[in-house]
Amino acid sequence: MNLLLSPPIAFVFFLLLLILVYAMIQRHAAKGLDHPDKHLPYSGGQKLPPTEVRLSYETFFRLGLLFGIAHVAVLVLATLPLNRSSQWLGLLYLVGISISAIVLARTRPE
Repeated sequence: MNLLLSPPIAFVFFLLLLILVYAMIQRHAAKGLDHPDKHLPYSGGQKLPPTEVRLSYETFFRLGLLFGIAHVAVLVLATLPLNRSSQWLGLLYLVGISISAIVLARTRPE
């Protein structure tokens, strides 16, 4: 019984189960032609007008880094103890995170 609870055996078991379920669903799924707009960016069902400006990977990276920093900051601040010295540390941390967010959110002139 303990052998079945080991992580590698459980992983293989659930992987085989997933493959089996996927094969069963694939057999019963509706067949049809691909939609011509399948690979367009999602826009809530609307056709997007052609844009002159496309966001670069640098813009997406900066935005992702901004959200990552914000989420880690919330986790760190939520786990600080409520004594006086931790409050000052939390305020200092919040100021540092705010400066990072301002730098990342600022657009650069091109």
